[in-house]
Amino acid sequence: MTDAPMTAQAAATTTAGDILSSHLTAQAGAFLRALPLTVGEVGARPGTAAVVPAAGTADLLRAVRRIGGLLHTFGSVFEQAWAQESRTELRWLFNLLALEPGYVRRSARLLGALDSLSGSDPDGTGMLAGHVGAPKARALLDRQLTLARTRAHSSVLQELRSARLHALADRMTLLVGDAPLLESAGGRASAVLLPQAAAAFTALSASAQQLPLHRAATPYGGDGLRRLGAVPAARGAVDADTALAADDAPWARTRILVKRARYALEVCGRGSAELDELDEVLGRHQEAADAAVTAATAARTPRITPATAYVLGVVHADQRLEVEAARYAFGRRWTDLPPGLDGWPDLPPAEGWGHSPAPRTA
Repeated sequence: MTDAPMTAQAAATTTAGDILSSHLTAQAGAFLRALPLTVGEVGARPGTAAVVPAAGTADLLRAVRRIGGLLHTFGSVFEQAWAQESRTELRWLFNLLALEPGYVRRSARLLGALDSLSGSDPDGTGMLAGHVGAPKARALLDRQLTLARTRAHSSVLQELRSARLHALADRMTLLVGDAPLLESAGGRASAVLLPQAAAAFTALSASAQQLPLHRAATPYGGDGLRRLGAVPAARGAVDADTALAADDAPWARTRILVKRARYALEVCGRGSAELDELDEVLGRHQEAADAAVTAATAARTPRITPATAYVLGVVHADQRLEVEAARYAFGRRWTDLPPGLDGWPDLPPAEGWGHSPAPRTA
């Protein structure tokens, strides 16, 4: 059974609370349906996982992200203590569930890159083909990431039986029936929600303007590898890891803001293919940056041979090139997009509220 289209009169009287309650009810229901599937999936696999999370885990992560994003962007119309506690618990669960699939994807990325660099095929010979350190570097990466993945799996198994998760599930159960809204949620949806959605886009635009897009103006730009951005002042000498982390941090922050803007548009009844693409590009940036950190850490393993360390250094540089490629792709897309909310959703005066997002083409 499908929902009948809202009449103009009904849409005009729709309150912000109606819209938010509808979205929270849908996402909390998805959370509760996916939770037992996730518990079963985690318990069924002994320390291994697919590159793409299983259906239950993926659905649960999707619901957690959207509930958390809604509570952040539109938090002023909820009881503040409840909203903050809910966001904290949702963030804990997200970080917990995303850890093991993240290690799996990182392992696939690093081992795939090393195999490509050390292999030979009709397209050409890799720069590490025949290098004596390549097999040992691959074995070291595989061993370290397998150990990290196994530890993450054990943590998930333990926490999925915890009272903390049961308390969060109870919170979601109550959310299905009655969201703790303030009196201000009784206002018209457009009057209450649009300014808060606009604030999400303002934050995104401000964050993007602070990115060093001029350094990412050419594909695989060497300047992005040789010269990093400003590093926060710190005591003593600044090491390479600190400098790279400081250089990557604004991009990670922008990715979070892109997600919040996406979810704000969904609440407004619209989707955006442009934001979906930006999210995907910044996701590649984050995974390449994390993979580079892992390669650098492995290269500092005690008692490995210089040849092994050299190969890991090449893999690190390869992943930093992937970081620069993602920054270039972001810059190409961002400059053609509107700076604020007004240019993104084509919202009718009222009838667009409360319906499923309709993606726009870029």
